[in-house]
Amino acid sequence: MRKASRLFEIIQILRLAKKPMTAAVIAETLEVTVRSIYRDIAALQAMRVPIEGGRGIGYILRPGFDLPPLMFSIEEMEAIVLSLALLERTADEELKQAARRVNQKIAGAVPAPLRQAMDNKALYAWGTIAQPPVGFDLAIVRRAIRDERKLILGYRDELGRASERTIRPIALIYYSQTANIVAWCELRQAIRNFRSDRVERCAAAEDFFKGEGDRLREIWTSGWTETTVPA
Repeated sequence: MRKASRLFEIIQILRLAKKPMTAAVIAETLEVTVRSIYRDIAALQAMRVPIEGGRGIGYILRPGFDLPPLMFSIEEMEAIVLSLALLERTADEELKQAARRVNQKIAGAVPAPLRQAMDNKALYAWGTIAQPPVGFDLAIVRRAIRDERKLILGYRDELGRASERTIRPIALIYYSQTANIVAWCELRQAIRNFRSDRVERCAAAEDFFKGEGDRLREIWTSGWTETTVPA
């Protein structure tokens, strides 16, 4: 790892740390010697980066320090390129447009060698492109998850039976063919998956479920209920 990249990584580690980080822990994370970390921290302090602490007690970064411009390794840039390409395979039109804006912003911010890694067209995401839902936009679901707002769905199950559901959406799962809305269904009083290609209508309700989202996601991820049960 180049020294400039290593200095940036040290700042990132200290910025995200919730307690003092020893040179040994930082060295293990970056796969360098402890002596190198001592030299790097001294260099950062000489550049007026507000790092406090010392040998044996660990180091902290004082709050309020602004990070330098974005710096990525070639591998990190390739990960970004592939991630943005995978987003192009989803049925979420708003996210696809956002991915293109992200690509443009990063390309304008990184040095020329990294920009070349974005432009060389050497990495591709292949496979079926999911078709967007006919009756609604997935953006309304993402906003409802963020705002913890209930949704009213017109839904048709795998047997073609129609129903209206009031749900508390907590997650979206993107597949190559469709997307699944994970939600607490007030009709079933349980976590259910709703395939977006079976949703005929979707509207934001007047009611919210503020403060319940994390608890419902814990129920979902803990396996308390069988989330593969059809809606």
